[in-house]
Amino acid sequence: MYELIIIGAGPAGITAAVYAARKQINFLIISQDIGGQTALSGDIENYTGYQFISGPQLTEKFEEHMRQFKVQLKHPESVTRLERNDGFFAITTNKGKYETKVVIIASGKKPRLLNVPGEKEFKNKGVSYCATCDAPLFPNKAVAVIGGGNSALDATLQLIKIAQKIYLININEKLGGDAIMRERVETSDKVTIYNSTKTSEILGDKFVKAIRIRQNDKETTLDVQGVFVEIGSMPGVDFIDFIEKNKFGEIKIDAENKTNVPGIFAAGDVTDCLEKQIIIAAGEGAKAVLSVFRYLSTHK
Repeated sequence: MYELIIIGAGPAGITAAVYAARKQINFLIISQDIGGQTALSGDIENYTGYQFISGPQLTEKFEEHMRQFKVQLKHPESVTRLERNDGFFAITTNKGKYETKVVIIASGKKPRLLNVPGEKEFKNKGVSYCATCDAPLFPNKAVAVIGGGNSALDATLQLIKIAQKIYLININEKLGGDAIMRERVETSDKVTIYNSTKTSEILGDKFVKAIRIRQNDKETTLDVQGVFVEIGSMPGVDFIDFIEKNKFGEIKIDAENKTNVPGIFAAGDVTDCLEKQIIIAAGEGAKAVLSVFRYLSTHK
């Protein structure tokens, strides 16, 4: 029986693990990956203490800090079910079962699917959800980035350094996201932006060869060898059905990271915290453990 189990090892989960170790809480951390969305990010210029660092590099720093405390880490392992069981919580994963007094859900988000013909067929055959991982596979190629927010801008900026041509397909009237990133994208001679445009189909044979788009009832086919789907993400909360969520499926928390279920706390992008930023997720992870420590001290 653990005092605490942390689900997820992104910025929130890893920071929670560091704080839990320093508080000498008997805990376990379970995660399918290390770093979460940080590991999928490109250049990071707004994390305090680093004027410039890549997502994979920051992930490495996070993991190195966590492992200094010799934490109990189950990885790669995914949680399939979280249940209440007579005053404690039972967690089932794809590899085993665990019991704990308190839980912090820091499972982050997973990429949202485009759900158009050809997407599933060409996944990992030109269709990608991670520019950091796969952009180097497309040197001097033509690619499409689907989306108009920060993740799409980040992917486009990474691809500008590698690809020959980037088509940015945005369903909204104008691009969103960070103003500095947006300006860099809009002023690049490698990027052609299609606003108010829907993606209809991804075409190819063994690999992606083209993408079909529709703008103002006009259909166009663009020759591309890669498609990067960057249309946001969904909270990773499939394993629990008795917790209060908002209309976006995010776990609702209060200022102390408490959920509506006593003993279950949440932190990071999986919650209804207003902003989804690495530094905010890390801070929320620290705050959640401090709340857990008070909870364990006052509850039998």
